[in-house]
Amino acid sequence: MNNSIISELNFKNEPVLKYLPKSRERMDLEAELYRIKNSYIDIPLIIGGKEIRTGNKGLCMIPHNHKKVIGEYHKAGKEEVELAINEALKAKTKWEEMPWEHKVSIFLRAAELAAGTWRANLNAATMLTQSKTYRQAEIDSACELIDFLRYNAYCIQQIYNEQPLSTKDVWNRIEYRPLEGFIFAVSPFNFTSIAGNLCASPAVTGNTILWKPASTTVYSSYVVYKLFQEAGLPDGVINFIPGNAGEISDTVLSSEHLSGIHFTGSTKVFQDMWTAVGNNITNYRTFPRIVGETGGKNYIIAHASADRKSLIEGLIDGSFEFQGQKCSAASRAYIAKSVWHEIKDTLIKKVSDIKVGDIEEIDTYMGAVIDNKSYDSIAKYIEYAKNSSDAEILIGGEYDDRSGYFVNPTIILTKNPNFKTMEEEIFGPILTIFIYDDLNYSDILKLCNNTSKYALTGSIFAKDRYAIEEAEKELVHSAGNFYINVKPTGAVVSQQPFGGSRLSGTNDKAGSKFNLIRWMSPRVIKEHLI
Repeated sequence: MNNSIISELNFKNEPVLKYLPKSRERMDLEAELYRIKNSYIDIPLIIGGKEIRTGNKGLCMIPHNHKKVIGEYHKAGKEEVELAINEALKAKTKWEEMPWEHKVSIFLRAAELAAGTWRANLNAATMLTQSKTYRQAEIDSACELIDFLRYNAYCIQQIYNEQPLSTKDVWNRIEYRPLEGFIFAVSPFNFTSIAGNLCASPAVTGNTILWKPASTTVYSSYVVYKLFQEAGLPDGVINFIPGNAGEISDTVLSSEHLSGIHFTGSTKVFQDMWTAVGNNITNYRTFPRIVGETGGKNYIIAHASADRKSLIEGLIDGSFEFQGQKCSAASRAYIAKSVWHEIKDTLIKKVSDIKVGDIEEIDTYMGAVIDNKSYDSIAKYIEYAKNSSDAEILIGGEYDDRSGYFVNPTIILTKNPNFKTMEEEIFGPILTIFIYDDLNYSDILKLCNNTSKYALTGSIFAKDRYAIEEAEKELVHSAGNFYINVKPTGAVVSQQPFGGSRLSGTNDKAGSKFNLIRWMSPRVIKEHLI
């Protein structure tokens, strides 16, 4: 019997650990890195709580040491996907009826485990399979994952407390039901925390999930899944089905029980999925909720009044952290001529000092890009710039895949504001800069706004408050997350809910009530008291 009204949950962001030499967290991480590299894992599908091995396998490799294989995973086919749908539907009634505080408790326990005994495992798996430095892993697979799990619980309680007004003779209330079928969660390679949240946010609201992780990062996703199991997640609530995207999606998107898609990945894939939903719209029992965060062509604009030091830091960290493989990474910059003359040499020197290599070395700033497909794509953009009369490479332009998929941080200077690398998403460590006359600031704002089909993140660097206000107004639809005097990356759960519009996604703001409410179907109950 539940007859208690629970006091409001508290939330505080998880502190980022420092990993100083000889610190406990550093030694735990090094031990876990050693363990993973010197073992070999066989990762099954997990459907209805049961491990399934199909024999159709993919490999788990280390991007910065691609000859090193640390495991293999089994791929789901049509039969396994259909089984996962059935198991999700079978688990749904019991999970849906479980009191909300018990569902929340499971994910709060997962957060505590991630903050404690599971932290090194999550971070080591992320470092090795995504080629993240210890710092990039810590803010992703530890802190942000923990924050998502805790903040979802905090937001759930706030949502459930929102009730309509009643009158003297009518009592009104809202019941926040989950959606009726199952949710299809499709996660990207670049953030372990996003992968976990794509499943957890619909699940904590009472939905059951089919989870297809990115093929390059099945290992780290599997660690997250095992974390949820350890926290007490019942069988069938989340079903783990790595495999080929097309084969899995064809079966999932044609199911009459599909009630939602939670996606992070490329714009093209999301458009294809949306098209498939449209083609199947008459087959569904309910209109599916489609929530997605996709690509970006994120910008930095430097006004003549910009603080030079902050701008240089923003350009470097915004463009090259995690090899430019953040959805929010800066990849185009518009810099006032007077500013450029003062920062050019310092910027190039600092970029030339960036260490690219083994992410286990404590002073490494950049690892490798995720796989050979990404590597080849980035290399083509570099060669295009090398061979163009409209551009020159100021620093970088080197790439080498003999031991790992390494691309040096690269800055391209172009005379053409519509140059290919100013317009197309690259998803790699390439920043293209266009220099403008100081007096043309207003025109540059319009140009920036009209250049890209994406609208994810953007930054303005200026001390002049009128310039900041003008940018904020002119660029109102150019970015879902707009930053002033700071890099366009690093959104923190509870502080900067994340998402973009245009072809960057549905802007449903991961890490907020806006996202959670998408996985609910409210029922209003009116009772007449006389």
